[in-house]
Amino acid sequence: MQSEMPFYESPEQALTAAVQHLGGAKMVGAALWPDSARTRLLDCLNPSRAERLDMSEAMFILKRAKDAGMHAPFFWMAAEIGYDAKPITKAEEEDRLTTVVEQTSKTLAAALSALERMQKARAAA
Repeated sequence: MQSEMPFYESPEQALTAAVQHLGGAKMVGAALWPDSARTRLLDCLNPSRAERLDMSEAMFILKRAKDAGMHAPFFWMAAEIGYDAKPITKAEEEDRLTTVVEQTSKTLAAALSALERMQKARAAA
């Protein structure tokens, strides 16, 4: 985790730092769009241009940066909107998803049981 909070003037500048850390616009752009990758990405990161990344594309860059150990752009964005963010480990994410699956399975089992009782009651009537 990076210890000092960076300063960026805009979300585009924060994402640009992540793109640079990931090997540059040509590499990241090619992962986002196979055609005209570098130019398109640089246009999207230029605040004076009309082109913009959509949310899923920005998240793609932030996720790749996290996987590469670069958290600064996300930390900056979180601080800009009033959150204190911290990365979670793969094990923590796996535990969270396991809990979701277990809770969902219990809910599904209860709903199926209730549905079966209703169908049996209707058939008996």
